[in-house]
Amino acid sequence: MTSAITPRAVLLTGASGGIGRACALALAAKGFHVYAGVHTATPDLDATGITQLTLDVTDSGSVAAAAEQVAKHQDGQGIHAVVNNAGVLVQGPTELVPISEWHRQFEVNVHGPVLVIQAFTPLLREGGGRVVNISAASARVPFPFLGPIGASKAALESYSESLRVELAPWRVPVSIVQLGAMRTEIFAKSAAAAEMALTQADPRTVALYNRQLAAFDQAAAGQRYAPVGVAVSAIVRAVEARRPRARYVAGTDARLAVWLSRIPARLRDRVFERALGLSGIEPAPLPAA
Repeated sequence: MTSAITPRAVLLTGASGGIGRACALALAAKGFHVYAGVHTATPDLDATGITQLTLDVTDSGSVAAAAEQVAKHQDGQGIHAVVNNAGVLVQGPTELVPISEWHRQFEVNVHGPVLVIQAFTPLLREGGGRVVNISAASARVPFPFLGPIGASKAALESYSESLRVELAPWRVPVSIVQLGAMRTEIFAKSAAAAEMALTQADPRTVALYNRQLAAFDQAAAGQRYAPVGVAVSAIVRAVEARRPRARYVAGTDARLAVWLSRIPARLRDRVFERALGLSGIEPAPLPAA
């Protein structure tokens, strides 16, 4: 059974989320056998060509066990691709984001892909595979109050660039798929976590940011989200391509970020201030000592 599927086997992390779930189903429909990394098995991924794996990318033991399971199933034939899709989004003013949330941001978005690649590189060599790391437009142009996610994705992209050269001798390409805002539940989860963090922070410090955060929330409410299919299409292209590109960009705002990254920093800051309604907001009075 395994010999028939091993040449086109794909490991996909974060497969239970909106983009991950849709991507797993799309890749299976294309004829790939998808090892779908999930925290808990879900009936949403009960489909032909999908094997669900219990996988926590922040747990080295979990990652090692998943790699061992895939290696056993593939029986020496390796895999076609590793898609590092698992991710979280942490937002809020730097002064108010708990350091534990900064750690969580990097554990999932940066350390997780590193653990996965360390464990699965032997299988990629065996299968003549490739790495596809899922990034975000905020890696190219960091947004205010989205510093944690932007910093983590910038780190992931820098790591991906170095990894591409490291794995070149074995002809294992490394691609970055840079996504714009997609219509998934991650933004609602992030906003809820940010609200919870504010309730636990010093109210005097929170008051300093109330005006800016209100403007940011109003601007975010008008954000247009691309359908998940836009992201899935880009990821599938990176997995299928005979000669995968170093970078794919998906979503109108991700393409806009490419342009914004090329203009002078001070001009870009003014663009953000106006777009987010931050222009002209006077600082709140400093709290009494």
